[in-house]
Amino acid sequence: MGSRTFWETTKVQGGELVDRVRQLVREGNVRRIVIKQGERSIAEFPLTAGVVGVVFAPVLAAVGAIAALVTDCSIEVEREERDEPPGADTEPDPEVEV
Repeated sequence: MGSRTFWETTKVQGGELVDRVRQLVREGNVRRIVIKQGERSIAEFPLTAGVVGVVFAPVLAAVGAIAALVTDCSIEVEREERDEPPGADTEPDPEVEV
C-alpha cells in the first residue's frame, strides 16, 4: 500500500542533458532530478506527477542553459516505486454500501 524511493545516477555529456531529462520526466515515476558537476550540485528540480507541457517548459529552458555551460555532468534521479499497481485502490470495498 505504500511506496519506496531510491536514487539512480547517470553520467551525460552537455548535449545529451536536455534529452535525458525530457525522457526521465516522461517515465512518470521520477520525484526529483539533481544535476551535478563533479560533487557539486548545480541544479535541482522537484517533479510531481502532473508536470507536463507549459509547467515543464521553464525547467527544460533551465536545463538547456546548464547544458550550454557544462560538458561532463551527472544526473541523480529520485524515483518512486509503488508496492501495488496504480489504480489498484480504485475498486470499491465490498463491505461498504453505496
